Amino acid sequence: MERDRYKAALDASRTLIDSMRMRAHALHDSVNQKYDRTHPYGYHLDMVASGVAEYGASVCATEADAAAMMFAAYFHDSIEDARLTYNDVLAIAREYLSDDKAVIAAEIVYALTNEKGRTRAERADERYYSGIRSTPYAPMVKLADRLANMAYSASHSGCPNSSMREVYRAELPHFLLAITSDMASADPRLALPADMVKSIKSL
Repeated sequence: MERDRYKAALDASRTLIDSMRMRAHALHDSVNQKYDRTHPYGYHLDMVASGVAEYGASVCATEADAAAMMFAAYFHDSIEDARLTYNDVLAIAREYLSDDKAVIAAEIVYALTNEKGRTRAERADERYYSGIRSTPYAPMVKLADRLANMAYSASHSGCPNSSMREVYRAELPHFLLAITSDMASADPRLALPADMVKSIKSL
């Protein structure tokens, strides 16, 4: 989708997107979740949504999908961290989106939910990445999530999350490969925006 058309779709849904944002912020506040032990978790959600807004044009198929992508950005950690189920997420999405777009949004959130595991590797195993690669828009939203975390860790020296900087750096080649879908040429919704990949590599 042309960038101007994508931005226009986001602007047209601004009131709706702002309501999603406030709902997601309140959800994570309700479980007292923090980002980097310091910020309200909405700080991170806003960074991820900003990435989706900035880079999503090249993968967005329709204007209506833009709002679904933004919902997923704001709610991407709601199952993993805020005690919601898939059906909870779907029900909330249906308050904002048509039924088919709500399913798209909920599927992204589900795909981005880590597996059960004792270690970082177990929680992000091949089943996890396979789900991301096969779910429309999930690769791009996951990349926005990682871009947000990497940008934060690179710019906040001395904070608890800065210790993740080298972890993210070491993981990046495998991470990018793991979320790159073989089906992206047939379905652009599974693609990674080239300018987004360039931004994350620059970190």
